[in-house]
Amino acid sequence: MVAAASDLMVAFEVIGRLFEKETGSRVSFNFGSTGQLAQQIEQGAPIDLFAAANVAFVDELEKKGLILPDTKKLYAQGRIAIWTRSDSRIKPERIEDLTDPAIRRIAIANPDHAPYGIAAREALISAGVWEEIRDRLVFGENVRQTMQFAETGNVEAAIVALSLCVGSDGSWTLIPADLHKPLDQALAVIRGARNETQARAFADFLNGPKGRPIMRQYGFVLPGEGPAK
Repeated sequence: MVAAASDLMVAFEVIGRLFEKETGSRVSFNFGSTGQLAQQIEQGAPIDLFAAANVAFVDELEKKGLILPDTKKLYAQGRIAIWTRSDSRIKPERIEDLTDPAIRRIAIANPDHAPYGIAAREALISAGVWEEIRDRLVFGENVRQTMQFAETGNVEAAIVALSLCVGSDGSWTLIPADLHKPLDQALAVIRGARNETQARAFADFLNGPKGRPIMRQYGFVLPGEGPAK
């Protein structure tokens, strides 16, 4: 059982199928906001591997003795983008364009517990538009739900993970990485995991020659490949 941040949904489902095919081990995913998944782990949920959208949450679990320290590894750096439906007349080219009055509602993941929501808030503040648009913001429980708000037309635009934009039926504009703190994503095997061997194997597979190209395909910057540009 892999508890994984929602930005990983598309990439991990591809990697999971490949892992099962090559190893014969079945992998199940529980996708959600990193903060909420960390709470589930603290409450004893039967999770083998935790793939967070921000290393800080893994660090906190380590302080509480809830992970196996030797398994903690960075596996990616995430990016954020503005996403709109392909049939929308609204096509923001810069984050400042979100101040357009035609954009009545903008979705971001809840910055109280979702790293991609935190990054979205940081970017909006850095761009100097947070105060102007904050009354138009709609919070999703996680970054996938945030994108669904835009997909269904309940909001005109959403700030979501680049990994969910790649290959989607929509339009997106990448937000400059220097507008927010790096989304350094880390994983770790949970202490007392029922399937520790398989969890370690999946972590190695993700960071290995089969998993890395898939992560790169979905817009992640990988360890050892330098910072996002």
